[in-house]
Amino acid sequence: MKKFILTISLILPAILLLAQSDKYKQAMVQHIGKIESAFQSGNFLEIANSFERIGDAEKTQWLPYYYASYCQVISALVGTDKSKSDVLADKADALITKAETIAGGSNSETNVIRSMIASAHMMVDPQSRWQQYGQVSAGHIEKAKEQDPTNPRPVYLEGQSKFYTPEAFGGGKAIAAPLFEKALSMFDTFKPATEIAPSWGKASTQYFLSQCK
Repeated sequence: MKKFILTISLILPAILLLAQSDKYKQAMVQHIGKIESAFQSGNFLEIANSFERIGDAEKTQWLPYYYASYCQVISALVGTDKSKSDVLADKADALITKAETIAGGSNSETNVIRSMIASAHMMVDPQSRWQQYGQVSAGHIEKAKEQDPTNPRPVYLEGQSKFYTPEAFGGGKAIAAPLFEKALSMFDTFKPATEIAPSWGKASTQYFLSQCK
């Protein structure tokens, strides 16, 4: 009987931990699935808040805060009211800092988000903010590429930056197209580490490449 009780006491925590892990994964898959539809519904902040609550509950997981930051910065980038962009970008910055703290430092994916945060600040007033935030955004793209040369998202962001930069300043569609083609090729071979690891960007890359032709 003592042996039976000892066995149960050893197995039960592992079973509870596994159940908790499954519940976390299911919640993440559910909310990641909502992101794509948010481009039509516009409810990025609602999804960001859900990811933040998951992060508050799962204190050893960095991905919930990563996705919360991603949704916040997307809301800043696609929103038409630029008076809100700085607040949204600052919130995204705080969330990605939490993600990096849990992850033990920055990585290629968090630097992709940091590049987007800098771009969101810049887009409030591109003419006056380009020199400050343009360089910051480009720096995070280069760091993301160095940290994971197989990650297609920094290459996609580099193409997007060139797409929106006037030809007179070294940008334009002809410069952006090869970068989108390279990113698209990388998306075809990139394997996310897990089912809930970042994998976004291919559809956007295809869209921008189509606009270059």
